[in-house]
Amino acid sequence: MDASRFEELSGWLGERLAIDAECLAEHGRDPSHHPAAPPDAVAYPETTEEVARIVRWCVEADTALVPCGAGTSVEGGTLAPTGGLAVDLSRMNRIKAVHLDDQDAVVEPGVTRVQLGEHLAAEPLFFSVDPGADASIGGMASTGASGTNTVRYGTIRDNVLALEVVLGDGRVIRTGSRARKSSSGYDLTHLFLGAEGTLGVITELTVRLHPRPPAVSVVVGTFEAIGPAVRTVMEVVQRAIPVARAELLDGVAIDAVNRYSGMDHAVAPTLFFEFHGSPAAVEEQASEVESIARGHGGARFRHSLDPAESERLWQARKDAYYAARALRPEAHAVSTDVCVPISRLAECIEETVADIERTAIRAPIVGHVGDGNFHCIVLANIDDSQEIAAVDAFHHRLIERALACGGTSSGEHGVGLGKREFMLKEHGEGVAVMRELKRALDPHGILNPGKLFLD
Repeated sequence: MDASRFEELSGWLGERLAIDAECLAEHGRDPSHHPAAPPDAVAYPETTEEVARIVRWCVEADTALVPCGAGTSVEGGTLAPTGGLAVDLSRMNRIKAVHLDDQDAVVEPGVTRVQLGEHLAAEPLFFSVDPGADASIGGMASTGASGTNTVRYGTIRDNVLALEVVLGDGRVIRTGSRARKSSSGYDLTHLFLGAEGTLGVITELTVRLHPRPPAVSVVVGTFEAIGPAVRTVMEVVQRAIPVARAELLDGVAIDAVNRYSGMDHAVAPTLFFEFHGSPAAVEEQASEVESIARGHGGARFRHSLDPAESERLWQARKDAYYAARALRPEAHAVSTDVCVPISRLAECIEETVADIERTAIRAPIVGHVGDGNFHCIVLANIDDSQEIAAVDAFHHRLIERALACGGTSSGEHGVGLGKREFMLKEHGEGVAVMRELKRALDPHGILNPGKLFLD
């Protein structure tokens, strides 16, 4: 696109409208394996009014608008395959209010998970959604993120009370309220959560906060095979033991972490549990879960109430993605996720492990297994057409397997560019309804085009 087309925007944004090659390249890539797709320009608004004005300009100029945040999405959701204007919301990073008595906070979309955590460090409350990366909260809402705390505290969808959104024609609306429930009107808030910027640009969020637990207990144990490990989690969940985190690393992932982080975990499928509550309660819960795990062949348990030791034990899970990449530094990490009903989880993971072995690809498995969600970090040379073909075929089988189990093609990564082809099979006629909503809220088709749906 001719840079002169952005003169009007440049006139009132000034240096906050960038067209230099380095900035465009930065906004044209993400951690995903998708080819680089840079925008034609990048705008850095600082207020809702500026976002609305930018949207109206894009309508008049018939220019695509791609909202973006911290750049941690792994499905190509913030790439610009049709060019256009990237709207970088990172400067809208103010924490507007924290209401301790009501246990909520009002934030702008560029506020990151770590930033909010540091702001609350001295308070008796915390924000629970932890996808691992220091994602922006607006981006987390747009992709339907979750993470390790989901089994107890829910996904981002469970932790957003209200939104301010700029629609595709420049109108600004507010959805929801700070009340904890409502039976008034359509639930517009949840319509925008997981919409990946295709229905509107989120410019403010009211999020739930949770009481900081007085005690935290961690239990780590290993298993001879991945099936018994998963069945342990299934039993824990079915017995309604209030576990806060239940994470799985397979033997390949544990080996990678040992090498990457200098740890000494036994190379075997490993479960990481965390419990929140009073000191007596977390001890009781940890003991009960350890007993269940031993019944499924679990062994070599490590248990700690000490925060420093707990952090050291959890480091294996935190390092898993980077450790997996280090197994094959020259390769790209094709990270994918699916989510299935907890009763089908063992079956789905065991079949996936067998598929990986047959395919002879390298793909460590990690998972938020307490809520039926697991990831395959597939290491592949994206310049090798035969290898990519094998990875694509594996990816298709993985999603077909999850859908056959009554699950979904994405538990928390979103759809973006990477999973559009599975939408029709998963949602059927629901896709037509989604398209109708898209046309109603983005009548000019400028918001993040090419995402979620195949044309």
